[in-house]
Amino acid sequence: MSAVSPVRFPDSSSPDVMRRRAWWLVALNLLIPGSAQLIAGNRRLGKVGVSCTFIVWGLIVVGLLLYWLWPVAVYTLAANPTVLAVIQVVLVVLVVIWIIFTLDTLRLVRLVKVRPTARAFVAALAVVGLVGTAGVASYGAVVAGSARSAITTIFDSGEYTPPVDGRYNILLLGGDAGPDRVGLRPDSISVASVDAQTGATVLIGIPRNSEQIRFVKGSPLYGPFPQGYNCGDPCLINYLYTYGEEHPDLYPDAEKHGSLPGIEAMRDAAEGVLGLKVQYFVLIDMKGFSDLIDALGGITIDVPERTPLAAEVPGAKPFAWVEAGKQHLGGNTALWYARSRFNTTDYSRMSRQRDVQEAILREFTPANVLLKFQGVAEAGKQVVKTDIPSVMLGLFVDLASKSRKLPVTRLELVPPDFNPAHPDYDKIAQAVAAAIAKSTPTPQP
Repeated sequence: MSAVSPVRFPDSSSPDVMRRRAWWLVALNLLIPGSAQLIAGNRRLGKVGVSCTFIVWGLIVVGLLLYWLWPVAVYTLAANPTVLAVIQVVLVVLVVIWIIFTLDTLRLVRLVKVRPTARAFVAALAVVGLVGTAGVASYGAVVAGSARSAITTIFDSGEYTPPVDGRYNILLLGGDAGPDRVGLRPDSISVASVDAQTGATVLIGIPRNSEQIRFVKGSPLYGPFPQGYNCGDPCLINYLYTYGEEHPDLYPDAEKHGSLPGIEAMRDAAEGVLGLKVQYFVLIDMKGFSDLIDALGGITIDVPERTPLAAEVPGAKPFAWVEAGKQHLGGNTALWYARSRFNTTDYSRMSRQRDVQEAILREFTPANVLLKFQGVAEAGKQVVKTDIPSVMLGLFVDLASKSRKLPVTRLELVPPDFNPAHPDYDKIAQAVAAAIAKSTPTPQP
């Protein structure tokens, strides 16, 4: 008699034999779906289950090795909508397989023949195993679907773009539309300059009240403003968004490339101010980004001084305060902290906005995003617009992972070092170059 015969042909009159057999079958089904059928049931069905199990294990091992040797490849695959659709289908199939094999295993166990005191425990182990396997796969399918939806909604379908002078420069705009404003005006303007190898990041803040903005030759705005942005009255940089929207003929291909004329005008302004080539933009709705912060579970900021929160209306009084020290802020409080103008200057406000931006980036850890992915993805679709192509996501996720290990170098083009009303562009260029040099990690001997 073969070694498997007692399992395939058990002595059903012995509750102890059936109990031991039940534990073995349920445990085997949990570890290798299909193995219970292979040794005690339909062998053809068991071969299908075991083959699928080993294929999945093999893919997991290959994925882990690839992540260890070449993480950017894993990030790139995980950000590809087609790959995500395939993953979603595979996970759904796995859920169905686990359900089928668990139910068939319980049939093979023949609970009525198992000692009564063990029946409930055997059944419970099978159910817990099913929830632990099929449940995880179901959640994975939902995450893959949410990721695919978010990526196709938020990100562009453009092609890979190489870095310029070894860096990716990304324009970050905080959009501030409101009933008291004509259209949207960027309330927060900054450029993140990221080293394409190390992820070292320089965050450069441009005051929204900057004037006399210059444009490089070749910019559509160089024609109407060859001597810089001057319209008689003080012309602030953030009004260029509106100007671009009012003159869409300047940027006829903007929407075709996932942008807007107003955003392109702001991109040209940032390039003129900083002397950097800006490859991409990210526009965040300042009214809606509180949802993104809440989806991440809030942010932690080291508040330098007690800060009043108040509306920007005559006679307004603080309705709340953010105390000095490390504070964990929810979305609504973080939004007020970034925007409050009560008894402060625009430049202090800029610094707070940059603190919030850095705090958000710190929360974008793989574990945090994975656990809260659905909320993060849904919030992202509501508050973020960008022309970053999905094919670049893997690279940028890898750079973001590297950048979290390094300090962010900040450069604020504010008084007293800089005069937004009369920009000294040579001085700005020198400061930008110095900040980039400072952020570059020193090679280890």
